[in-house]
Amino acid sequence: MELASPEGFRRDPALVWRWYGWRRELVSQAQPNRGHHALVRLEKLVPRLTVITQNVDGLHRAAGSRDVVELHGNLQRFKCFKHGHPVAAEILSADERVPPRCPQCGAPVRPDVVWFGEHLPEAVLRRAWEEAVAADVLLVVGTSGLVQPAASLPLAAGCTGARTIEINPDRTPLTPHVDLHLSGPAGAILPALVDAVTDHPL
Repeated sequence: MELASPEGFRRDPALVWRWYGWRRELVSQAQPNRGHHALVRLEKLVPRLTVITQNVDGLHRAAGSRDVVELHGNLQRFKCFKHGHPVAAEILSADERVPPRCPQCGAPVRPDVVWFGEHLPEAVLRRAWEEAVAADVLLVVGTSGLVQPAASLPLAAGCTGARTIEINPDRTPLTPHVDLHLSGPAGAILPALVDAVTDHPL
């Protein structure tokens, strides 16, 4: 919270910039897991599938999911701190110890992620809400169920008639409100769920 906030960036932009550089390096070494790949398989079996994610690692797109709503942004995208101008990743070729400057306004560049104390982008949240309330089935995978407004999406889907299925090793505040809780890690449960759909088409 000390670094992932507008206040932290104002206080020490170079420190925050280096920290996010370290995070990007870690993420660049990560690969999509069996859960990510299962969602790609599921996308080919159903008329429409939208992934709404709180993750900022880009692994859903790397796995091949085509329709991804990134609620909290993406570590590999950049924007300026002052006006939110999109900034191309090529700007990173400069000195990586300090934030580069926005080519449009000269403000420091920051990661295009949602920090503590910031609102989700309005268009992204609206799209997530529209998809949730239009869903026939909503899978709630691996979330704590604590971070708002994302935690409200399964409740909204349930209120409009969607079947809600939680996949999580642990019970969460959402568990009493979903139709079914499947206990286990996404990397095990999602592939098994997709196998079941493949064997017994909808």
